[in-house]
Amino acid sequence: MIKLSANLGFLWTELSLPEAIRAAKAAGFQAVECHWPYATPINAVKAALDETGLPMLGLNTQRGDVANGDNGVAALVGREAEAKQYIDEAIAYATEIHCENIHVMAGFCSSTDQHAQDTFAANLQYAAQSAATHEKNILIEPLNQYDAPGYHLSTIEDAVAVIERVAEPNLKIMFDCYHLQIMGGDLLRRYKQAASHIGHVQFASVPDRAEPDTGEINYPWILNELVSLGYTGFFGAEYKPRTTTDAGLAWLADYQL
Repeated sequence: MIKLSANLGFLWTELSLPEAIRAAKAAGFQAVECHWPYATPINAVKAALDETGLPMLGLNTQRGDVANGDNGVAALVGREAEAKQYIDEAIAYATEIHCENIHVMAGFCSSTDQHAQDTFAANLQYAAQSAATHEKNILIEPLNQYDAPGYHLSTIEDAVAVIERVAEPNLKIMFDCYHLQIMGGDLLRRYKQAASHIGHVQFASVPDRAEPDTGEINYPWILNELVSLGYTGFFGAEYKPRTTTDAGLAWLADYQL
């Protein structure tokens, strides 16, 4: 069975987060996820989740100094204290709203720099151990080098390597079909190779990252293949609507919601 989650980092962005949660419920989504909810009072998010009955599946750690180009800090040497602060903040917020997953963002630095690799691994171990005390998972996500040039983590192979190095059972991969298609494709084979490490799956059309009804990937086919391989989680619709979110929801009919 295909279970769909609305990523409110991109969908219904004209609404407040609580109102976007309600819009996702009205559209037929079975769960929601978000990017950076921290400016929204926790009680308002909890009220919307309670009202709709939707689970909040995931949120991201803060990016850092966005004005200066930060996109996470967990792999940045010299910013370890800041990384831990963002991790603590994300776990605390996630705990209050009963959110299962925290995506720890690596940031822009060389993927081959040993000091950056060591810093990322150490921060992920801290995050995973801290999250485990609250029964939460930590996710890492390879981002493609076209949209996020210079991001520390861009391949699923590197994600598997750091997970095996850290060796914490609640550290998992965000398998984003959009990013991974751009970074080499062959999605089904790559999923099989990393299946034991995958915690969540996201999708959007390639190459435009819009509604998942055009482009290079036949999502009704591949998402059902992942279910047949044993994936039991939600599929996060993390796309940028071509016009408005509501105007572009016809693709949901492919999943008989």
